[in-house]
Amino acid sequence: LAVPFQPFRDTVMAEREQLDVDVLFVGAGPAGLSGALHLANLLRKEKQNPTGGGTGKLPAEPSIAVIEKAEQVGFHSLSGAVVDPRALKELFDPFPPADSPFTNPVIKDSFCFLTGKGKYRFPLLPPPLRNHGNYIASLGEVTRWLAGKAEQAGVDVFTGFAGVDLLRDGERVVGVRTGDKGIDKHGKRKSNFDPGIDIRAKVTVLAEGPRGSLTKGLVQSDHLDQGRNPQVYSIGIKELWELPADRIARGEVIHTFGYPLGGDVFGGGFLYTLTDRLLIVGLVVGLSYRNPRLDPHREFQRFKLHPFLRKLLDGGKMVEYGAKSLPEGGYYSIPKPTVPGLLIIGDSAGLLNAQRLKGIHLAMKSGMLAAESILEALRRDEYTESLAGFESNLRGSWAGRELRSVRNFHQAFSAGMWSGMIRTGIQMVLGGRDLFGDRLPMHEGYRRMRRLEPGSPIGPREPIQETNGRLTFDKVTDVFHSGTKHDEDQPCHLVVSDTQICRTRCTEEYGNPCQHFCPANVYEMITADQTKSRDLQINFANCVHCKTCDIMDPYQIINWVPPLGGDGPQHKKM
Repeated sequence: LAVPFQPFRDTVMAEREQLDVDVLFVGAGPAGLSGALHLANLLRKEKQNPTGGGTGKLPAEPSIAVIEKAEQVGFHSLSGAVVDPRALKELFDPFPPADSPFTNPVIKDSFCFLTGKGKYRFPLLPPPLRNHGNYIASLGEVTRWLAGKAEQAGVDVFTGFAGVDLLRDGERVVGVRTGDKGIDKHGKRKSNFDPGIDIRAKVTVLAEGPRGSLTKGLVQSDHLDQGRNPQVYSIGIKELWELPADRIARGEVIHTFGYPLGGDVFGGGFLYTLTDRLLIVGLVVGLSYRNPRLDPHREFQRFKLHPFLRKLLDGGKMVEYGAKSLPEGGYYSIPKPTVPGLLIIGDSAGLLNAQRLKGIHLAMKSGMLAAESILEALRRDEYTESLAGFESNLRGSWAGRELRSVRNFHQAFSAGMWSGMIRTGIQMVLGGRDLFGDRLPMHEGYRRMRRLEPGSPIGPREPIQETNGRLTFDKVTDVFHSGTKHDEDQPCHLVVSDTQICRTRCTEEYGNPCQHFCPANVYEMITADQTKSRDLQINFANCVHCKTCDIMDPYQIINWVPPLGGDGPQHKKM
């Protein structure tokens, strides 16, 4: 029942403004900004000391642009985040620069197993979770800082512009169309209608983050995943807490597994001290669970009820909330990252080391490698063969080698957490190879969801205590703390291709799991008073842009497309 990706398109022809640039990065995250900054630096050095390298000539004043769908850079940035500085040290010398947000090095690590009431700390820290030399940081602050550096280097950063379509000339991508503004919820023009802009570029770089809408459409249309494992995801749910003085010390990292997920669900918790008053609390839940009634947000609330966390958070105040999908398929799930005129980098390409819970350094390195391929393409004024070597450069780099060393990590957990940890240990000894082969198969997470057969033992998880607004919160309250805003008089950006399936088959077979897996109360099944029929209500204004619905829907009939540029979360320190 899967349907092709179809972004919203204006059905009325409009005269569009055209902007021509040499290189366009779509997405102002760590991948896109690092790529744009590195390219600007390379072009500056090339101008000072030309090296030739091709039959063509570089443009006299090469133009580099970055477009970002958020209202401000950083508003849609969310990560743990414990940052490995390896790529940063290549981008900035010396590192860290005096004005950087990397002021909180990790000084204490621990890994704990949680039972319903107890906490057991492992005496030996697994090597992948050793974080000395890394930094705890707010990804929003990191991206805002990187954007400033890029602009100083001559890069144009445009916020509030969502890329909704790729522009193509035959097989070659020649740019991006941004979304129209001033369209009402029925798809008709309003008085303030403003058509999107066609941004034409010699090279387009997709750095949209996980499950990017342009990337998803391109992978499907050009079969870029052919011969690759399918991508799999987790959802990370995070709150930022302000605690009383002397409760925590900066620089501490704690990872947990066990409660509340048990052994049948991939995932675990994390606590990072951002400052001496700010604590990051989060839970990662693999989007490959079997129980259609499992609710990741509810499990996160249950996590905070553990005596260890309750004691830590007591008297504190939750100040910010967010959720994000994480691409965890690994080395064999990376799609072909090139087509003529285009590169795919960062989370859009699935560059995350799930074993280390880190992807920012890999995203940045991919952006820098993209910049080097683009420089060669500009020198030659050729945008097919010059870009085709990007994948081999990526896989041959330290980033590719790191991903290859954990190439079977996620697959090892297919039979549960305990067997997965044993197999992961064996893989570490064997350099990434598993006892069952060197390339284990992967299946999309939603395919593992079990149907509610008659007499099925699958039932709802035990309820948690009433949300009290101090330690635990309902979804709508958390959405408020994400700063999410959407103009409700616009087309719904959560496109369900067949709502009849929601009313009938999904109700009977899975119990409408969209009501549970969405961490923002976007999907509700409403019973009509007279007909008693159940209809799907989409509260799209609540959407925190995590893409979980697009990923975990068992029928793959939900397509997440960009809403009005500038809409969505407004994360300050996530």
